[in-house]
Amino acid sequence: MSELHWGLAGLSVIVVGGVYAYNSWQEYRHRKVAESVLRPEHDDVLLKVQPVRPPVDEAAVERLEPVFAEEGPDLLGAKEPDLELLEESPVYVEPAVQPEVEVAPQVAAEPEQAEPVAAAADAPEPVVAPAAKVEPAAVKEEIAVPDVPVELLDPRIEYIVAMEMIEAVPVRQILASQRETLLKVNKPVHWIGFNETTREWVPLRGEEELSVRRLRIGLQLVNRLGPLASADLVGFTAAMQALADDLTAVADMPAEPVLDQAAAIDRFCADVDLEIGLNLVSRGIAFPGTKIRALAEAAGMVLGVGGMFTRYDDDGQPQFSLQNYENTPLTADGLRNLSTHGLTFLLDVPCVDHGERVFQQMTELAKRFADTLQGALVDDNRQPLGEAQLEHIRREFIGKPQAVMRQYGIAAGSAQSRRLFS
Repeated sequence: MSELHWGLAGLSVIVVGGVYAYNSWQEYRHRKVAESVLRPEHDDVLLKVQPVRPPVDEAAVERLEPVFAEEGPDLLGAKEPDLELLEESPVYVEPAVQPEVEVAPQVAAEPEQAEPVAAAADAPEPVVAPAAKVEPAAVKEEIAVPDVPVELLDPRIEYIVAMEMIEAVPVRQILASQRETLLKVNKPVHWIGFNETTREWVPLRGEEELSVRRLRIGLQLVNRLGPLASADLVGFTAAMQALADDLTAVADMPAEPVLDQAAAIDRFCADVDLEIGLNLVSRGIAFPGTKIRALAEAAGMVLGVGGMFTRYDDDGQPQFSLQNYENTPLTADGLRNLSTHGLTFLLDVPCVDHGERVFQQMTELAKRFADTLQGALVDDNRQPLGEAQLEHIRREFIGKPQAVMRQYGIAAGSAQSRRLFS
């Protein structure tokens, strides 16, 4: 063997011996550390009040030694544990006394945690309940809009277009938008808007300073000129679409058999559309206009622009009227020099509430006129009207037609009936 081989062999022996010596030293050092930690001579760190500690299980200590030996690499360079710090640390607990030391604090801590939890469970009840009541109420106030009263628009007698706008638009602008087109429609058009201030639907006439976001426009299906025609319906729907475009609005125009509905209502109106007239004729001497005026005004009748006197109820609705039997109208200036041979009392049956009672009042007033003016009550054939004839008229031509109207759902004298029979 060369000197190089001998040198390498010697170096290998030295290295192996050094490693063996180092491992032996580390094992000895770790054993000393374990013995110092687990030796039974020091006092109990948690229960210093007990002068006598139970005997240490030597077998447990011997079982721990290999564990420390295996964990040796993590303890390299570790310092010798300080016994004073170990006594202050709560890590080590004797198995014999552990139930007395740890269980008591745990039992005491459980009620302390249970009480706040119970309080937290009860606390949300008074807080959440008001929130659930207030929030929906605010939303409801924002979006709740009542239906249009049937006194203003009735889907049975009007074709109603609903229109909603993003922003409020002045009423004058709305009514002026399609005025020329709607003038060609031969049926009344009713404009209803929602007043945001009063929270109610109101008729729109154009003279008020009002802006609205919600519109309802009703095309009347029937009046005394007959039912709605197809051309009028086409013109109205075209005007409504143009109005929606002008106002940047959404128009809801229901798809219904409008013309059939108009024809059915017209048949109903024809059955109850009656006007009762009591004629007062002279017996030779003409009635002077001045006396006619004095008697009418004494009865609470008002001379109107239509050339007749009218009596109104407490709500301002007409009950019956008085007109000249001849062709000359009754006017304020003409009554001074007027003389006529007859007068006519008129009662519009479908437009008068409590028609039988009103007819009785009209009959009594006609008799008073007859006595004062020396005239006679006759029918259209100039036949005298006695009590039997008047009772027959009251029952057959007023009571029965108004009963039919009530059964149909449109009472005589209601707002709907006044629109229908306009």
